[in-house]
Amino acid sequence: MANHRKQTKTLRSLSKRQWLKITASVAAAACLLGGGIVSYNAYETYTANHITAYSATDTNALGVSRGADRADLRGGNAGNSYVTVKINGKARAVIGSHFTNVKSVLDQGDITLEPGDVIKPKLTSKVTESTTISIERAGSDLKTSNEAIGFNTVRKETSSLPKGQEKTETEGQDGVMETTSLVTRAGGKVISSNVFTSFVKKAPVDKVVLVGTGAGGSSSSIGTTVPVGEMQQWAHDYLLANGGTEADFSATVFIITHESGWRVDAQNPSGAYGLPQALPGSKMASAGADWATNYQTQLKWFWGYCNGRYGSVQGAYQYWVAHSNY
Repeated sequence: MANHRKQTKTLRSLSKRQWLKITASVAAAACLLGGGIVSYNAYETYTANHITAYSATDTNALGVSRGADRADLRGGNAGNSYVTVKINGKARAVIGSHFTNVKSVLDQGDITLEPGDVIKPKLTSKVTESTTISIERAGSDLKTSNEAIGFNTVRKETSSLPKGQEKTETEGQDGVMETTSLVTRAGGKVISSNVFTSFVKKAPVDKVVLVGTGAGGSSSSIGTTVPVGEMQQWAHDYLLANGGTEADFSATVFIITHESGWRVDAQNPSGAYGLPQALPGSKMASAGADWATNYQTQLKWFWGYCNGRYGSVQGAYQYWVAHSNY
């Protein structure tokens, strides 16, 4: 069991980065005392059209998987790093490569400014991983809603039942997809609503039907999953047409359902994106330029990733069951 007691740090135990943060804070306080109120030149307002692909999150929740590792994020591989961006106090870790200034972070995070937005620091300011970009948007607030994630029916063979006999082992339950949007109103009317984040708050529970094989029959641990909807039907047919099995499809449905609820534009609080929750989402560009919107491109990347890292999608499934991630 994890220890959640708060640990008290001593000065001797502080890391080099923590010492740097303390030093920077003291220096900033000295500047304020010496120079009075910060000049308005530290803020700039820019005009743009809309904001897209923005995920609100606690920056401490930044996770690493699906194609990224700590070396990537620290610049050890392809210059990748992350910078915190806040809009109306809600934060997101923007992951990208070769950040130079504030504008480069917003560009790679697909964050577009709107008329009246106040941003700090200004677009031309240089950034590091310790930089926090703040955007204040007037007339906007956050709205959170929940929608159902449908469950699948999984048929599993068992030798404990007579051949051909069926029995429901587990009743299915819908899951919950939580979506937070930035809603802008004017004159009492909603003029725009842009998704911040959309992720699986509660995974659905599959309906499990046991199918008897009789004495001496075999049993299937993963089972055969009945496809639901266009995306799952395509995934099923594609896998079987390319040498995959029903078990491969069942493993695919399990992982994607738990990661994204089969929502192509799902954005986890960590910044992970899409059906497979690739981190960053742009990793999927290796499978196609339409990675942000095409479920087929995302699934092809997902299978390639599972094959490369776990040997197969069933290997990724086994890892997910043991670790609740992959």
